[in-house]
Amino acid sequence: LIYRCNWILLGMAKKTAKEKINRIKVVLAEKDISYKALAEMVDKTPSSISRICNNDFQPTLGLLRNIARVLKVDIRELLIPTND
Repeated sequence: LIYRCNWILLGMAKKTAKEKINRIKVVLAEKDISYKALAEMVDKTPSSISRICNNDFQPTLGLLRNIARVLKVDIRELLIPTND
């Protein structure tokens, strides 16, 4: 049952993966920080950071919080508001 639930959740995540949820790429550009530099700061691969910045995947809340800390921004600045 757990395996099936995980499979269903992964399927749902793939369907919404291209939806723009985070704006980490924008914040990095504003601060003139590269994917590679951020990857080193949060102990992730540059490839993982690139995929997150391109909204292919979303970071966990823990990673999002860590990114906010190292970039010295409020965590909300890293997300696209839902009340457009």
